[in-house]
Amino acid sequence: MSYILHLETSTQQCSVALAKDGRCISKKKLLTENFSHSEKLHLFIQDVINKAGIVISDLEAIAISKGPGSYTGLRIGVAAAKGLCFALDLPLIAINTLNIMVQPFFDKKDFDFLIPMLDARRMEVYTSIFNKRQSIKMQTKAVVLSEDSFVNIVENGNCLIIGNGASKFKILNPKIDAHFNKEIHYPSAEDMCLLAWNKFKNKDFEVLASFEPYYLKDFQTTSSKKE
Repeated sequence: MSYILHLETSTQQCSVALAKDGRCISKKKLLTENFSHSEKLHLFIQDVINKAGIVISDLEAIAISKGPGSYTGLRIGVAAAKGLCFALDLPLIAINTLNIMVQPFFDKKDFDFLIPMLDARRMEVYTSIFNKRQSIKMQTKAVVLSEDSFVNIVENGNCLIIGNGASKFKILNPKIDAHFNKEIHYPSAEDMCLLAWNKFKNKDFEVLASFEPYYLKDFQTTSSKKE
């Protein structure tokens, strides 16, 4: 049996999950207005390991949500994952955050396309498009939304829009056949388990020394108004 620890910190939600052979056996998550990842992440890791009745040396890999997403959140999560991998001599598995987001929705039969959206600046989101056969119709990119967004890609398809960037699209009255989840859906570590397990079996690991989060865009700061 193989234990894999999963970390997801790309949004305001911080989550950790432990899986055995791809099945989640212990999990913990917290959604706050401000990022509490630096205070909570290592406590959550210890908590899920204790609840599963194992010790940290039983782990065989660490899986991280690699982005896109919040620069701060991704930086904290990847630093923790790499630290564990170096300390325990474990392989690192990285999974696209948007791919994690859509996993709970593939059992729904009433849509043709699934469009996850993570909030970026102003009217911009990080997004991609999946069809109901779980194939990628549009690769991950940063998109400045308009009412015409995705019209040529999904054509007359029925689209489910999820994520903390979905409300930006909704207010535009999009021209596509767009349907929106009632609650904001955040990427969660428990939805990484099967994806990470498949990568683990195929030995699809990252080069630990050179791995960096998938920020998609350069980090931007607001310039000081002082001379």
